[in-house]
Amino acid sequence: MDAKQLYSRLLTYVRPYWLVFIVSIAAMLIFASTEAGLAALMRPLMDSGFIERDPKIIEMMPMWIIIIFLIRGVANFLTLYGLGWIARNVITKLRSEMFKQLITLPSSYFDQNNSGELMSKLLYDVEQVASAATDAILTVVRDGLTIIALLTWMIYLSSILSLIVLLTAPSISLIIYKISSRFRNISKTIQDSMGDVSHIGTEIITGHREVKTFGGQEYEINRFSRVNQKTRHQRMKILATEAISQPIIQLITVLGLSVIIYLASLPEVLDSITPGSFISFITAMFMILTPLKRLTKVNANLQGGIAAAESIFILLDQTPELDTGEKTLERIKGHIVYKNVSFRYNSHTEKVLDSISFEAKPGQTIAFVGHSGSGKTTLVNLLVRFYTLSSGKIKIDGFYINDITLKNLRKQISLVDQQVVLFNDTIANNISYGKKCPVSDNEIIKVAQAAHAWDFIKQLPNGLSTKIGQNGILLSGGQRQRLAIARSILHDAPILILDEATSSLDTKSESNIHSALKTLMKGRTTLVIAHRLSTIKKADRIIVMHHGKIIEAGTHMELLDKDQKYADLYHSQFYKT
Repeated sequence: MDAKQLYSRLLTYVRPYWLVFIVSIAAMLIFASTEAGLAALMRPLMDSGFIERDPKIIEMMPMWIIIIFLIRGVANFLTLYGLGWIARNVITKLRSEMFKQLITLPSSYFDQNNSGELMSKLLYDVEQVASAATDAILTVVRDGLTIIALLTWMIYLSSILSLIVLLTAPSISLIIYKISSRFRNISKTIQDSMGDVSHIGTEIITGHREVKTFGGQEYEINRFSRVNQKTRHQRMKILATEAISQPIIQLITVLGLSVIIYLASLPEVLDSITPGSFISFITAMFMILTPLKRLTKVNANLQGGIAAAESIFILLDQTPELDTGEKTLERIKGHIVYKNVSFRYNSHTEKVLDSISFEAKPGQTIAFVGHSGSGKTTLVNLLVRFYTLSSGKIKIDGFYINDITLKNLRKQISLVDQQVVLFNDTIANNISYGKKCPVSDNEIIKVAQAAHAWDFIKQLPNGLSTKIGQNGILLSGGQRQRLAIARSILHDAPILILDEATSSLDTKSESNIHSALKTLMKGRTTLVIAHRLSTIKKADRIIVMHHGKIIEAGTHMELLDKDQKYADLYHSQFYKT
């Protein structure tokens, strides 16, 4: 979209508040009229007051000035408060839409965009847009109306002198047009730089321990300094453009003023205009300089806002997760079938999975093993439809997963990931996360006991009401893992995915968790990804993967008897321990 289309779309967010907007515009019109009124007062003040010495005019002049400034004050308040109210509502609505959009975007979008850039859009870009949507309107409309009002008064006083002023307009317009594209391009670069700043800042905050452990402070300082300096450099470009454009515009205006003063001194002009009219004319012209200066300056904010709007609308126009499913199933049995499933992240990359076929009957436990990068996690992610199949079919209880609604499909699946995600909330709310109906403390305690988490929870100062910090930073790795398992137990889905569910546990904790997982897995179809082969000996079927393909399948003993890849992996772990 070009600038006009972007701004038009942006103004649609202002439309619901049209009544407040109209009041603000009316207040701006009144404010502009008072500007012309102040210039108009100069004529009777000079002609009738100082030259003719009219006592009535001299007596009434202070009252008129007070009245005009009272009107200006009320109009200014209505304008600023009204547009400020609209701006906050626009920001709130945009952020809500962006947040809802982020919630619905596919996993592939987050793979391609770092969190810092997305946070920059949500925080920085929205504020820029608000400035374009309302603050810029304040300057453009109010100052524009002020200039029109003053010009109208000047034309009324002297059309000949006003013509000189109007002749400067094309030159000023050309300068503003030339610098607009520059402002917009620089603003885009600044937004990218702010995304880099936010990204590096986020990484340092979340990875501060790694930075300290590996002595990366100097490297990170230099990395941040580079993007910080880039942002400063772009900001200075905008400042330089503003600093150059404003004096040029003012110089053009002053040249016009000089010509006017010269013409006004000519006898034929002096005969057609009174001293009061001339002083009023000059006053109006000087008063035009201030709004003209603001109009030139606001162009930077306006172009920055338009560039930010483009960034935001690109996000809002992203295609959400495709939900082609129409079927809603009750609690399923958990019969899973993969048939010739292949997947690649995009058309330019190699296949991550190649012709994968297997079956998991209700209640069975299927384990996947193989070196990192063999496609195990991707395989189970396809079941939850975090990604869309490139080819092949996946069925649950005889239904293609693409025919089931996303919400209903995911309701049938519990996931305990190798990267436990917890929220900066209480333990109770983390365990009951996603439950629409309130969950009693007794229910939460019950699942916490089943996950062997209650022993450490009850020792915390506030028990279930203890806040655990960002991503559970106040807990140990094993404690976070047990909360995730408790959450999965409470979810009570017929299909269970365990992706390195015991990877963060010590030997004692792992022993306790295995007994909890045994209870959890009973009667459920379970897909297990494990590097510790000792944890999957009792799986109904073990599938060995290598470079996205299934190279072996069977029970633990069958695979050992084959003495191939699985046996090599198992013996290497056995002898290593």
